[in-house]
Amino acid sequence: MNAPIDERALSKLRWRCRRGLLENDLFIERFFSRHESSLTQGQADGLLALMDLSDNDLLDLLLARREPEEGLLDDGTIEVLRLMREPR
Repeated sequence: MNAPIDERALSKLRWRCRRGLLENDLFIERFFSRHESSLTQGQADGLLALMDLSDNDLLDLLLARREPEEGLLDDGTIEVLRLMREPR
C-alpha cells in the first residue's frame, strides 16, 4: 500500500477529485501540488474515500469543523486528511 502510484493512476485520481465547491477544489489542488510526486496507493485510496462524501461534508472535514467518522477511520484517509489540512 505504500508503493507510489503511476502516472496513469494519478491522472485518473486527479479527474475523480474534481468537485463542485471551489473551496474543496482549492484544498485538493494545494494537496496535489505538494504531494502528487510522492502519493502512495494507500493515500490514493484514502483520497478516493474522501471523494465519496458530499461537497459540504468534505468541506466540514477539511476545515476541521468535524472529525472523520467510522467509515473514514483508516490510516490512508486520516493521513490524506491531515496533509490536506496543513496550512500553507
